Amino acid sequence: MRKTLLLALLVAVWTGQPAAGQEKKQVALEEVAKFYSFSPESVEGFQSLNDGDHYTLLQRSPGEGSAIRKFAYNTGELVTTIITTNEMEAKTGRKISMRSYAFSPDETKILIPTETEQIYRHSTKSKYLVYDLQTNTVQDLSNGKQQYASFNPVGDQVAFVEDNNLFFKDLKTGITTQITKDGQRNQIINGATDWVYEEEFGFDQAFFWAPDGQHIAFYRFDESAVRTFSMDVYGKELYPSQDVFKYPKAGEDNAKVTIHIYNLANKITQKVNIPFEYEYVPRIKWTSKNDQLCVFALNRHQNHLRLLRADAATGQSQVWFEEKDAAYIDITDDIYFLKDNSFIWTSERNGFNHLYHVDAKGKIKKQITNGNFDVAAFYGFHPESNTLYYQASETGPHERQIYAIGLNGKGKKLLTTGPGTHSARFNKGFKYFVHTNSQSFMPPVTALRAANGSLVRTLQDNQRLKAKLQQYELAEKTFFTIKGATGEDMPAWMIKPANFDPNMQYPVLMFVYGGPGSQTVKNSYDAFNDFWYQHLAAKGYIIVSVDNRGTGFKGRDYKKNTYLQLGKNESDDQIAAAQALSNMPFIDGTRIGIWGWSYGGYMSSLCLAKGNAVFKMAIAVAPVTNWRFYDSIYTERYMRTPQENASGYDDNSPINHTQKIKGKLLLVHGTGDDNVHVQNSMAMTESLVNSDVQFQQFMYPDKNHGIYGGNTRFHLYTMMTDFVLQNL
Repeated sequence: MRKTLLLALLVAVWTGQPAAGQEKKQVALEEVAKFYSFSPESVEGFQSLNDGDHYTLLQRSPGEGSAIRKFAYNTGELVTTIITTNEMEAKTGRKISMRSYAFSPDETKILIPTETEQIYRHSTKSKYLVYDLQTNTVQDLSNGKQQYASFNPVGDQVAFVEDNNLFFKDLKTGITTQITKDGQRNQIINGATDWVYEEEFGFDQAFFWAPDGQHIAFYRFDESAVRTFSMDVYGKELYPSQDVFKYPKAGEDNAKVTIHIYNLANKITQKVNIPFEYEYVPRIKWTSKNDQLCVFALNRHQNHLRLLRADAATGQSQVWFEEKDAAYIDITDDIYFLKDNSFIWTSERNGFNHLYHVDAKGKIKKQITNGNFDVAAFYGFHPESNTLYYQASETGPHERQIYAIGLNGKGKKLLTTGPGTHSARFNKGFKYFVHTNSQSFMPPVTALRAANGSLVRTLQDNQRLKAKLQQYELAEKTFFTIKGATGEDMPAWMIKPANFDPNMQYPVLMFVYGGPGSQTVKNSYDAFNDFWYQHLAAKGYIIVSVDNRGTGFKGRDYKKNTYLQLGKNESDDQIAAAQALSNMPFIDGTRIGIWGWSYGGYMSSLCLAKGNAVFKMAIAVAPVTNWRFYDSIYTERYMRTPQENASGYDDNSPINHTQKIKGKLLLVHGTGDDNVHVQNSMAMTESLVNSDVQFQQFMYPDKNHGIYGGNTRFHLYTMMTDFVLQNL
């Protein structure tokens, strides 16, 4: 008997499986919010090399620190260790932190940022080092800290932004040339974006080398007319300080954006002439012609996009291609220029997002993909085989698969199989791709595949985490549809307690985000909230999430249904979903709550008020409570300006509905939130007080929109858990 028990225990240690007779564990809150115990391992710093047969990884190991290592695609064997942080520290005499790197185009040099500081959500500044593989030397790029250092196409020059000005350094001569000189904080930015472009158009580097390296195209932001927003920073000193930055709110002045092209030969900067009124330039891209820049010009309503061809020598431009939409146009990087200067483009013009081939004159030559599904990502084009690679939701809005298709729209091939979210990173020659498959409560598996989809080798299977998960009592996440306010089927998922009894009635906590083009109902691994839901499920709660009208991957009409009236249809749908849930025999319709963060906090607040007959409680974390407080680009894309659409802003603002609230509310915000300002929660507080509504509120000093750092997340999730247990 003892030998059998000992053998069972050894098996449990080796496989991660509980021994016979052992009970499976329940997820503890500390494991989720304090120790991040369910985070998967990933393949870090993967970069394909020019020869198409090798790749590099950023790896950490005892004694060496971080290291850039070169591997063979076909065998996975280590070829060489290129450089380690220990070696760089020995060469520079200072501490080096290496978290990313970039090869020069000829792969003779590497740019390595260190001593990195966060600016906003995505932007950073760092001390950049240049490692020369041929001379085995390391040098500083500049004396200060730089942003967005990037090699020219040859690899002998590096351009960068420092103190809002654009520079480039010749690595052969060591000479640094300053391209702009008028950069000034909160006034003029050259080569980088302002806060709102970074947040809403999704890029922060705002300069780009021409294909032959003879020109640099860059953005210039004149922020002088943009009003400033200030946040108190409490810190640890006797007196707080203030963070003051430019933030254009809905209906207010934006930065004046112009595009410029610098000629390295004659040192002349040419301003691009855009021959019509425009508000935004959400992208610029060099075409396949060395002297031709493609400029995206967008009106303030963001429903008329014009692509222009700009001449690098003169700055003159002409309209090349146009997109119009009755609502708005989403901006992506899904454009690729072929050798003849025709290009691949994505558009929702037929009701779903699809790939198109546009000829060099700007006329649509071919719709490449077709069907009632959305192309979710365009991975690239292989000119030798005339093949495009992309990700799509063809097998269902909550799934993603990888496909290949000919430029002529024929020969479509599915490259991945099985449920879940499949994503890809192709190597430079499109010979291989790194494939990651993620499923709910199934840690991601990353593999190397040939371009035809056949498996070459598994890179990371997360077996240790999978074995660990076998020790826990985990409830299944099931996907289904539920009726919305207008009777339309909405995607949804549900997590029931692992010991679910259909003869019992359970309380329900709904999780909502619900914003335009978003998605919470997705079959992918979530290392954080999903395990908090397991913790709650073990305590007898059912967790549900629903993608209301306005969310993504069900086509244009479903997504843009909420245009000009954010919050109305979304909250109606969430209320309808809650009512439908309350009719299920195993759900206690008197105990339904809702929670969300950011747009989800806006939704949970609004639902508690409008749905006071169905929602017993709500948690709103970092909520927008009045769209007048939010930024211009995001808000006006869906609502136009407050001056044009006052009722759209006010009719579904939670601060105008607080008198309807009957349930319990927990309101949480970080005072250092540069995105959704704490002003939103202060306005909500004032309205709740005036409506004589009792509620709970918690502010996290100096924490940003993510509310994290140190013990913060554990504190927050403990508080939210207690609120659920006490009020639902």
